[in-house]
Amino acid sequence: MSTLGNKLKLIVEDRTLRMRVLFVLGTLVVFRILAAIPIPGINAFELEQFFAQNQFLGLLNIFSGGGLSRLSVVMLGVGPYITGSIVMQLLTLMVPRLKEMYHHEGENGRKRFMQYSRMLTVPFAILQGFAFLLLLSRSGILPGLTPFDMLVNITIITAGSVFLMWLGEIMTEFGVGNGISILIFAGIVASLPTLASQLLISFDTTQLPLYVGFIALAVLVTAGTVIMTEAERPIPITYAKRVRGSKSYGGVSTYLPLRLNMAGVIPIIFALSFLLFPQMLINLLANVDNTIIAHARDIIQTILSNTLLYGGIYFVLVFLFTFFYTAVTFEPESVAENLQKNGAFIPGVRPGVPTSEYISKVLLRITAVGGLFLGVIAVLPLLLRAYTGNTALALGGTSLLIVVSVVLDLVKKVDAQVSLREY
Repeated sequence: MSTLGNKLKLIVEDRTLRMRVLFVLGTLVVFRILAAIPIPGINAFELEQFFAQNQFLGLLNIFSGGGLSRLSVVMLGVGPYITGSIVMQLLTLMVPRLKEMYHHEGENGRKRFMQYSRMLTVPFAILQGFAFLLLLSRSGILPGLTPFDMLVNITIITAGSVFLMWLGEIMTEFGVGNGISILIFAGIVASLPTLASQLLISFDTTQLPLYVGFIALAVLVTAGTVIMTEAERPIPITYAKRVRGSKSYGGVSTYLPLRLNMAGVIPIIFALSFLLFPQMLINLLANVDNTIIAHARDIIQTILSNTLLYGGIYFVLVFLFTFFYTAVTFEPESVAENLQKNGAFIPGVRPGVPTSEYISKVLLRITAVGGLFLGVIAVLPLLLRAYTGNTALALGGTSLLIVVSVVLDLVKKVDAQVSLREY
């Protein structure tokens, strides 16, 4: 406790740290103000009902910090930027030049790679903005939307998305922690008062054991998420001893940490986008009078309305996308090559291809565990909603994972800044 007190005292007294923290808080205030400014012509009641029935838009609402549910000027949030980043990661599988840039050109290559992600934000914001406005117009939430109104609103929300991307990046540069993640975190936390009010309104003394069980489960899930997020599988590494003249180098032992949940929350986003995209097509094609489309619409609606079937498909997709994204972002061949170049080896494993195969085997096992964990976290809200019948009593797996990851990262960054100034 005294150590924590000393660190808090140092944050308050150190001007640089204090300014960084205040800068983050100031930018969050700007973000929340923008998220509360709606675009004109909204049917508020229809909007609330629409979001209550659409899980896909509920996920996107998380990344917009609640701006999408209000149709604010930043309604898309950092969603287009995240989409651009994911597309760039996928393109590394198909474009060797991008793969080389990301994995082999160091910091400069990664900076150029991220610049391409920023450039993709604009077209994705335009496409997503047009799709949402068209969907909302046909749903009666934005009645009487003219082509000129559509153009103006698309321009506004695209500019809002680009502004949030810039805001997140200057938070990273001049604040503490990852700015984009903090913006998402702020949106999730901002929804907690609404959730608490729903629980208070629906509170029933006869269901007290249910509420107590929910609190206990929430604590257990949060603790499990922290453990799984921080878990690592260390691979021992030894550097060969080299003698140059009268001096010897190397001969030290260390380890290569492989995170259990290396993919983070990305597989859940992939799975939701893949699984719930048909819902958008259903809404967009609702007025199309075609037998084939109507039949396909009925099949999709049947699948989506079956909680067990929907949850099973969702779980499998999250599990598979965990392997897919880990394969995209981590290359055992590159790690084995770098170890060999630096005179390092895994005890009992020959350098080169055997090292790559050993790392791949270990990675396969821990990714399977990480995939199962993400799958359970993803379907947990569906299971709770089906069991309790109360939408307020549902642990948002994606939201919880994001909150835990951001808080842990923020604590580490603040601790690193404090330790730097202590020494």
